[in-house]
Amino acid sequence: MTRTLISSGSSFEEEIGYSRAVVTGDLIFVSGCTGYDYKTGVLSPDIAEQAEQCLRNVASALSEADASIEDVVRVTYTVPEREAFPKVWPVLRKWFGHARPAATMISAGLMKEEMKIEIEVTAVRGSARKNDDA
Repeated sequence: MTRTLISSGSSFEEEIGYSRAVVTGDLIFVSGCTGYDYKTGVLSPDIAEQAEQCLRNVASALSEADASIEDVVRVTYTVPEREAFPKVWPVLRKWFGHARPAATMISAGLMKEEMKIEIEVTAVRGSARKNDDA
């Protein structure tokens, strides 16, 4: 089975030794994405805006792997302040409301103080839900 590495272009990937995503067969593993806009280098101070950008970063990696948010089967959210997590629920519902992947939220420190959320996903290419059953 071929293993394909996908890069976001972040210098951290080379420095630390990881890939934005790894594709093997129909499985796609997307590393934890933070709310940095890689084009502008901007990180919003708002957790909901960071979550939105996290998911744009995830969607970009999935697109490079010929997949989409609809193919996500597992998601892990890491937030430093668990009390802030409900603030991102509308964003998460917008992105995952149809796919409804298995999910876990972890409260832990992130690499930098200004980071308020990190999102990691696993997707299976071609696994998008075919019906509206919950």
